Amino acid sequence: MTSSNENSGHRARLRDRFLKSGLEGFHDYEVVELLLTFAIPRRDVKPLAKKLIANFKGLRGLLDATPDELSATDGIGTNAAVLIALIKEMAGAYLKEQIAKKHVVSSSKDLLNYLNLTLSGEKVEKFLAVYLNSKNEILGVETLHEGTINQTVVYPRKVIERAFKHNARSIIFVHNHPSGDPTPSKTDRLLTDELVEAARTVDIKVHDHIIVGKTKHTSLRDLGWLGEGRRRER
Repeated sequence: MTSSNENSGHRARLRDRFLKSGLEGFHDYEVVELLLTFAIPRRDVKPLAKKLIANFKGLRGLLDATPDELSATDGIGTNAAVLIALIKEMAGAYLKEQIAKKHVVSSSKDLLNYLNLTLSGEKVEKFLAVYLNSKNEILGVETLHEGTINQTVVYPRKVIERAFKHNARSIIFVHNHPSGDPTPSKTDRLLTDELVEAARTVDIKVHDHIIVGKTKHTSLRDLGWLGEGRRRER
């Protein structure tokens, strides 16, 4: 059994390693172990960290887990579950702030990093709009719908009203596929046509509709599905 002094010394060494060189050289379980030391005092948390990595199949799965899913692991209390969930939320807020007022072309990687972090692990569909000004700078990112997405739940009127609120001149639409496969469906195509047409009537350009999967994304513009407002044959 690990003594209190040994455990305290081990924790101190983990923190010193992090302060010296960040997470370089850390195993995944050591990252979690270090995090848990802030929520679970005076206990050897290495076995628990290894269990979490195994149960959730890595750091990504762990950060995608809900507080309820985390709390279902024996040894994880409310404080630890909230702390783990908070890490991803803070990272998302950081990346969102990083893309604010940036040119979408020069910061496309930053935008995709934000979208991948916040959407790739979601268990429900979310539909977002990225609003841009005349210089293609990002004015805001809004979640317009959560749940199964089709033509009847993403109202073009609401999309345009929010664009006017931001004084946007163009939009990028984004949604995720919880299945992990970003292959667009017929519904995705029909919805895109409806939104492009609605935006065209008020002289707002749709730059793209991006579908985010678990490990990759699909651009409907790259597929040639954005017809600059032309209604496609069904």
